[in-house]
Amino acid sequence: MSDEHSNEPLLQLIKKFGGYLSLKMSKLFPISLRNLDSHSVGAVAGLAVAILFTWRFLRSPSTPRRPPKRQANAPSSSSISSNANLTPSGLESYLEDSQTQDVDDFFQPPTLGQVVRQRLSEGRKVTCRLLGVILEETTPEELQKHATVKSSVLEVLLEITKCCDLYLMERVLDDESEKRVVLALEDAGVFTSGGLVKDKVLFCSTEIGRTSFVRQLEPDWHMESNIEVVTQLSRFIKYQLHIAPGRTERTSSANIFSSLSLEQFFGCG
Repeated sequence: MSDEHSNEPLLQLIKKFGGYLSLKMSKLFPISLRNLDSHSVGAVAGLAVAILFTWRFLRSPSTPRRPPKRQANAPSSSSISSNANLTPSGLESYLEDSQTQDVDDFFQPPTLGQVVRQRLSEGRKVTCRLLGVILEETTPEELQKHATVKSSVLEVLLEITKCCDLYLMERVLDDESEKRVVLALEDAGVFTSGGLVKDKVLFCSTEIGRTSFVRQLEPDWHMESNIEVVTQLSRFIKYQLHIAPGRTERTSSANIFSSLSLEQFFGCG
């Protein structure tokens, strides 16, 4: 029943258009429509329907409608509801907070551990002199009286032991100096807080012996306060750091770096 009622306006329109067309054609042709048979009337009605649909097609918009584009990676309604309660102002605030958080993460300064790994170029083995670098003392004669670990170097030393195989070495004049150095390192917490063990603290009686230690270990980095030792090792060690307190000596070798202190080289001084 609903289909018949919906088609009634169309049937009425066809009848009216057919009558109008018959009137016009009767004037153009000397034949009365009353004298036409059923086939002729059907042909006229079919022509009327064809003209009607052609007329409606020509009136329709020339540009077809496109379906709306689907947005990729659109947030689900549940996630928006939980963060912004589906209100325009809340959604705007949520987006602004997200962008601010991304910017803060991008500009956050690197940690000391990240700086250490970057400056050491991901080196895996490091050798380091004790006098003038780890210890306050600068000569073997001073070690016969006392040994003091620099408090400013402890944090850097700990980070080096986390990512590298670290060896400490020094020339001493007697066994008492050796014990004094090991005790100072132990009191500073070097053996408990980091990855350093007492077996990796090496002692010798000459500078030649200390240079030999470095060459045998073949480290990626050697840290030294004696420029003569640095020069001798420049052909054998990939990178060296010359610690020169109070001086700004520069070397011609591209694999030798210079700094006032170990902690300053890593941005802590």
